[in-house]
Amino acid sequence: MSAAAAYRIRLGTPADLPAALTLIRELAVYERAPDAVVTTVETMTADGFGPDKVYDFLVAEETTTGALVGLALYFTAYSTWKGRMLYLEDLIVTEAARGQGLGQQLLQEVIDEARRRGARRVRWQVLDWNAPAIRFYERLGAHLDPEWLNCTVVLD
Repeated sequence: MSAAAAYRIRLGTPADLPAALTLIRELAVYERAPDAVVTTVETMTADGFGPDKVYDFLVAEETTTGALVGLALYFTAYSTWKGRMLYLEDLIVTEAARGQGLGQQLLQEVIDEARRRGARRVRWQVLDWNAPAIRFYERLGAHLDPEWLNCTVVLD
């Protein structure tokens, strides 16, 4: 995309899910886990638009072509100390669209949504080797907490 390309940030729809899943798979490749994505359009449809909805997402759309070049997927979480929060699962901007402020716009929209929902914080993770993302988050004033370790139980 050229620097002159125009973008629109909007709430994602079911029709966006195939392109969103493509972005998610591109992120998995970048994060050195190309075979880790098991989510499908069908599961994302059920989980994001079904009766037990568990997430929302924003997209950055190129206004001329309609191509999705960015994604912010988030969900409501809860802190026993702070109360309601939003957890940002993924913030993705295609390589071709980086450097135009889309990541910052997407993150700001998530923060604004957190405020609308009465959340006290927005939380997310970044891989310790992802220096460009770390610099991006630090420039935006995010606190990177070295004290906490991630814990996961895989249920497959």
